[in-house]
Amino acid sequence: MEEMTATELKQRLDNGDDIQIIDVREDNEVAIGTIPNSVHIPLAQVLTRMNEIDPNRETVVHCKMGGRSARAIDALQRSGFTGKLINLKGGITGWSNEVDPSVPKY
Repeated sequence: MEEMTATELKQRLDNGDDIQIIDVREDNEVAIGTIPNSVHIPLAQVLTRMNEIDPNRETVVHCKMGGRSARAIDALQRSGFTGKLINLKGGITGWSNEVDPSVPKY
């Protein structure tokens, strides 16, 4: 499974790359903090809402640490999703550590 660090994601976004970000955490986690412009699709809904993910755009999937996002990517690929899916290594915790310390850790 392809991965990228939070620092790499930030650089790609700063460069204007067309990347969609899917956040598979639960509602209560999203309320704590988010990565800007993320689309929230909880892990339990990722297959039923797969049509909300554009297969023509590079997609970074994230959770808190990287485990649930890896499961989401696996489920999407097994269900026939053809777009490029990348796991955010370290999840939003990595984003807080490497990019934006104002995002609370929990």
